[in-house]
Amino acid sequence: MPSIIEIFDATDPRIEPFRDVRDRDLRGRDGFMAEGSVVLDQLARSERFRAGALLILRNRLAGLEPRLASFGSDVPIYVADSEVFDAIAGFPVHRGVLAYGVAAEPGTDADWNARLSAIQRDKGLVVVACGLSNHDNMGALFRNGDAFGVGAVILDQTACDPLYRKSIRVSVGSVLTIPFRRMEGVRAIHAWLAGLGFECLCLSPAGDIALHELGTHRARALFLGTEGEGLDPAFLSDVRSLRIAMAPGLDSLNVSISAAIALHHFFSRRFEPS
Repeated sequence: MPSIIEIFDATDPRIEPFRDVRDRDLRGRDGFMAEGSVVLDQLARSERFRAGALLILRNRLAGLEPRLASFGSDVPIYVADSEVFDAIAGFPVHRGVLAYGVAAEPGTDADWNARLSAIQRDKGLVVVACGLSNHDNMGALFRNGDAFGVGAVILDQTACDPLYRKSIRVSVGSVLTIPFRRMEGVRAIHAWLAGLGFECLCLSPAGDIALHELGTHRARALFLGTEGEGLDPAFLSDVRSLRIAMAPGLDSLNVSISAAIALHHFFSRRFEPS
């Protein structure tokens, strides 16, 4: 078991990473903040991220001991009662579990080429998020990706940060286990993935082909545009686009819902007889 450290004073400097969570999330921090026991499990098995410290509500400690045993003895576990815990975080934390996480070294271009080539050989899926600005949608996108076997997520330079606390929470920790990388420019991302052998597809209400008509399982990269505006029309005109059949009178679906429908379709094709 990692070491258990009692905290009785909310001003204790040892718990500085956990202080004023809401406010500091807006300004950023050296690491990231994760909440809840399920997210804690994801952090424990993550290859790219590791726990720097944990802050646990005293009455949650006994029930979490099996989970906490997954962390090394070098990870301090701070324990406080509810009054001190909430004073540290700056608001009532009902889950009673906070983890301060830090990133390992990011992969090199060669690492990512090897990773994506392996996904392509396995006829897997990659999602490209272009300009997504809503942290709930970003978190939901990762959760959907985890459910339907997405091997990696690529972000353009304008997409929001998946490591924002709310994104991690909505993703139920999938942000910590699905590899992701940020790149400059949707066309550069498209050229890279197409060059590796992925069929690049976009989602659009005016798509060229209905999603349910798309057959033949193969490696695919799904490009998703920002909420409201969607993908750039010039880019859409150059890439094969899909539309989701829906009842008349509705313009479009939420981006994370659209992604879930498309990813489920692709995932289901993997198990059909060839």
